[in-house]
Amino acid sequence: MPDANPTSSAALMSTQMPMGRFLLIFALSLAILFGLLLAPPTVPAVDRFTRGLVTVSAFLIRLFGGHATADGDLLFDPSSRFRIQMAYGCNGAHVTILLWAALLAFPATWKQKGVGLLAGTAAIHVVNLIRFISLFYVGLYNRAWFDFAHLYLWESLMMIDTLVIFWTWVHFVRKSGQRTDGGAR
Repeated sequence: MPDANPTSSAALMSTQMPMGRFLLIFALSLAILFGLLLAPPTVPAVDRFTRGLVTVSAFLIRLFGGHATADGDLLFDPSSRFRIQMAYGCNGAHVTILLWAALLAFPATWKQKGVGLLAGTAAIHVVNLIRFISLFYVGLYNRAWFDFAHLYLWESLMMIDTLVIFWTWVHFVRKSGQRTDGGAR
């Protein structure tokens, strides 16, 4: 049955177009960014980044009176001989890509996107350092809780953190009134 009110159809389509555009750009961004992350030329850079995070973690633990050393992607407690590895996927890169894809897909100016990319990436990696160090201590003092904290608690918290960062950024973009309607400027 044809729609008796053609303006309601136009209004419905105009509200669906931005969502469709967002989903398309989000999906393409995810595919491209994960493709870049997994590309053989970027693997050495990702490995260096991961080792750097472990080194920073060991430094922070020692700075606050703990005992830890970094050996590549392993964080090691010399007295208990407990070690934790920052394995692939634990360096915050995956949730960073998720955030980047959402920021790039959202209609905002390129300046707003740049601020969101920088601030959001920093926030994710600060939380990820806290995550890694806390997992080191959980594993050091209570190995029974380590798997739960690693596989369930922190995985969920990292996803929630990413969503909160995105929603906070969207709030500020909308509040500024400089949001674009169709594409990024």
